[in-house]
Amino acid sequence: MPRSPLPLLRAGTGRPKRPVAQWGSGGRRRYPWPIPSTRGGPRAGGVLTQSAVPVSLITAITLAATFAPVAVHLSPLLVAAPTSTAAFASSRFTAGTALAASAAVFVVDRHDGLLHSPLLPIHIAALLMVSVFVVAARVLHDRDLRELTQVRAVAEVAQRVVLRPLPRRLGPLRVACTYRAAAAHALVGGDVYAAARTGGVTRFLIGDVRGKGLPAVEDASALLGAFREAAHQHAALPELAAALERSVRRHVAQLADSDPDSGERFITALLVEIPDEAALVQVISCGHPPPLRYRRGEVAALPAPRPAPPLGLAGIAADTYHVDTFAFGPADTLLLYTDGVVEARDATGGFYPILQRASSWPWVCPHRLLRRINEDVDIHAGGHLEDDLALVAVQRIHAPRTGEGPHPSRPHHPTEADP
Repeated sequence: MPRSPLPLLRAGTGRPKRPVAQWGSGGRRRYPWPIPSTRGGPRAGGVLTQSAVPVSLITAITLAATFAPVAVHLSPLLVAAPTSTAAFASSRFTAGTALAASAAVFVVDRHDGLLHSPLLPIHIAALLMVSVFVVAARVLHDRDLRELTQVRAVAEVAQRVVLRPLPRRLGPLRVACTYRAAAAHALVGGDVYAAARTGGVTRFLIGDVRGKGLPAVEDASALLGAFREAAHQHAALPELAAALERSVRRHVAQLADSDPDSGERFITALLVEIPDEAALVQVISCGHPPPLRYRRGEVAALPAPRPAPPLGLAGIAADTYHVDTFAFGPADTLLLYTDGVVEARDATGGFYPILQRASSWPWVCPHRLLRRINEDVDIHAGGHLEDDLALVAVQRIHAPRTGEGPHPSRPHHPTEADP
């Protein structure tokens, strides 16, 4: 994340943890524990696995009581069977274990000569009483877990709406993307990217919101909405940048009453425009790390000699923004990234050397390229990434016919693994 509101910024996660319950195929939820079932099929193995612990406990305690002196009563130990089962099994399975343990209490106490003693009903009643509390606690836990699953499912849908999937093909371009939020269970953080086809050009946005948490997601959502609308309304890239600046300032002004620190919010951004019928790429930098370009076997950064300040701190006039133009022909690849990549630290505190590593990446395929970068960053940081990470790889495939639109294909979400 940007850490300074200065006009010119220095350029340069863990993976999101999976929810406790995940949505599987057909909209069905998949839980991390097996669901008890008397039917055969996939769940039968789960029942056998669940049965191992209570059956082992009941059997071991019953056998121990058989060889123990009659004066030593081990039946109270059988309460361990339902209490341990409740830690990993459903409430119904726990209740069944309690009944089995009660039967074992009867067997053990009968062996100990307590069949007509008041101790037998006391032992069984104590076990059943404890089991009732354990089953009740498990029922409440299952209910809370179902609610949590539903909340996470709704939150996932909402986050996917904020960060929409990018098509795999946009005109003459092949596109791949990946996103890794630093916050656990999150799909969206303070990094953003988007793409838009307008006329005979394709426009890309990648940005990094100052801060973390919900305020960063709010700012990211405002910027993405503004880009999706303004990208089709302004013919020139500087006009688009100025429109985004106005939108960000308006968004920040609306937060002034509720957030006294709203004046410190800003967003580093990179605007990229690639025309269909010209072998070039145009870039406007608003304090964002420069993109990398792979061309004819060589990788080079495309720095902006005159970068604009971040959005929220820049000017609202179009002439504030300088457009840098670079060659971008067939088979060339452009890599857009956020500072979560270059600021990943190793055990000694060293930053990720992106230019040094870039020459070893597989630039031929955008999807393989992003997989390799993610793996390499993880190795460098030892799997401990503290910032959001966004990557977009764009490769020009060929020179298309004039007016060729987006290629119909299945969009992929940034958190999905590329093929």
